[in-house]
Amino acid sequence: MKIFSAIRKYIKNLSLTDPKAWDSSLWRLFGSQSASGEVVNEYTSLNYSAVWNAVSLIAGTVSSLPLHLLRSDDNRQKKAIEKPLYRVMSTKPNPFMTSKVLRETMTMHLLTWGNAYAEIVRNGYGNIAELWPIAPNRVTPKIENGAIVYNIAVGGQVVKLGRDRILHLIGPSFDGFIGYSIIALARKSIGLSMAMETFGSQYFGQGTHPGVIVSHPKSLSPTSHSNLKASLTEEYSGLGKSHRLMLLDEDMKLVNVGIPPEDSQFLESRQFQITEIARWFNLPPHKLKDLTRSSFNNIESEQISFVTDSILPWLIGIEQFYNTQLLTENEQWKENLYFKHNVEGLLRGNAEARAKYYQAMWNVGAMSINEIRGKEDMDPIEGGDDHFVPLNYVPIRKLDEVLAQGKGSKEEKPNETETQPVQTES
Repeated sequence: MKIFSAIRKYIKNLSLTDPKAWDSSLWRLFGSQSASGEVVNEYTSLNYSAVWNAVSLIAGTVSSLPLHLLRSDDNRQKKAIEKPLYRVMSTKPNPFMTSKVLRETMTMHLLTWGNAYAEIVRNGYGNIAELWPIAPNRVTPKIENGAIVYNIAVGGQVVKLGRDRILHLIGPSFDGFIGYSIIALARKSIGLSMAMETFGSQYFGQGTHPGVIVSHPKSLSPTSHSNLKASLTEEYSGLGKSHRLMLLDEDMKLVNVGIPPEDSQFLESRQFQITEIARWFNLPPHKLKDLTRSSFNNIESEQISFVTDSILPWLIGIEQFYNTQLLTENEQWKENLYFKHNVEGLLRGNAEARAKYYQAMWNVGAMSINEIRGKEDMDPIEGGDDHFVPLNYVPIRKLDEVLAQGKGSKEEKPNETETQPVQTES
């Protein structure tokens, strides 16, 4: 308790402008230790492979999807490439980053901290020209005079920016104002996983079958005790000496008081923790390289489930934040502009399934040949923009009309094979 008291006293005496007051390491020491004893925060948790895999997988998938600024015109979507914001979001958000780097960084912040921030820089015409990501641990959102402001710690000073200067992505939240940190919520689960890795490392690193007692029938002097301990440690401690033959003299006995890893189901527990991390991030276990329950028959359906259940909720939330914070009301409602990720590549099935889908869409006139070729990254062909429909298809509401027309045409034009009566003079 003396250490924590000292930390509290130290923090209390710091002024707001002191850079040490914004040192996140102080807060990690104070409130990030899990029940297992491991320090779990937004930085250390990424050292666990399952957490890193989950965060990098979702962030990499979201950032690799094409992001377009679209305009809806008469139920047709067109890319608004003439807008400066289109280049910022799809190509180059600032002089030092590509679009993928910026979006991947912000998505990783969103997954670990529950919030992602970027500074909005406008040109002389008021158009968004650049976006710069900000570390979430430096930002504190507040409401002042009915408006949201963001206090940002920069070089020991606090810079205050309004809502029009900050892009704020919010993850799952209790109040819709600040998102939950998945890492903080899963601290016990992640701490247990990290503790298992630490245990395994120490088990093989220490070497002498941990948890054993060497019993001597007589009382040893301090010198003899030190010599015996040093000799046992030197001869049998360490990974390379863990299976040597141990020789004990003077009626000494070796008593094992530890639980071997196989008895404590060490491997099974580590396997379960992968599923536990997948549950926290709403991922199918096979995406974290756990293939114990996967097969070639269900892997395609699992991929579709990954897109619809794991990725799509993040995409919809991110798109809505882009629309409301990067577009003006006039651009949203008058110009009908909106952001949308293209997820078709993730939902593509095998070649046979795609061929059947394209054939069905072409048969009803929904897609042209060039549209199909475009989805397969093939060059267009001349005359391939026409849409075709079968002539024997009619709307149900016009069925009676078409049948009546068919009956009338048949009565007006008799069958040529029928025999006509011959008139003779009497």
